[in-house]
Amino acid sequence: MIHIFSPLKGRVKRVRSTVLTLALVSVLATLSGCASVPPPDGAMNQAQMQLRAARDAGAADYAPVDLGLAQNRFQQAQAAMASRKYEDAANLADEARADAELARAKARLGAARAQIQAKTEDNNRLREQLERVHNNDDNQGFAPVAPSAAPVQTQDMPAPPASDLSAPIQQGQGFQTMPDPSQQNSDQQNSDQKQPTHQGGQP
Repeated sequence: MIHIFSPLKGRVKRVRSTVLTLALVSVLATLSGCASVPPPDGAMNQAQMQLRAARDAGAADYAPVDLGLAQNRFQQAQAAMASRKYEDAANLADEARADAELARAKARLGAARAQIQAKTEDNNRLREQLERVHNNDDNQGFAPVAPSAAPVQTQDMPAPPASDLSAPIQQGQGFQTMPDPSQQNSDQQNSDQKQPTHQGGQP
């Protein structure tokens, strides 16, 4: 019996083994690639914290577009984490964090502008009130003085009744005035001059 060796059978076996080897290598590479990228827990936590800070800063009022983008990216990152696509989840989490930081910065700027606007309006209101008070004071200062309706009448003091008058003080009672010494000397000199001088004998 003669055995005929066919080269085609050997080639088919080699091709099959090569395909199986390549498939096994690709599966191992995929598994090793998934194992090399850990779950991006830190990036997810940072993105979540920045989202919360942006909401607290008022991003829903002052930066709603940026806040919406950050929330959408974070939801996509959560979906990638659920599918174990850790590399995609990490990238989406970083984008969500950046959008949340931008929304927070815009919210702070908008809140500061609103405070400045409110202060400006308060100052203008106070200035208008002060101007009105100043104008009222000026008008009152130049107002003519109204003349009095009737002149004020003055009344003389009534004399005390006669019973209240005391009787004249008799001599020796009450206060006595002491004579002035200079006046007493002058009176004595006058009396001396008035007396006639006797010259010679008596008539």
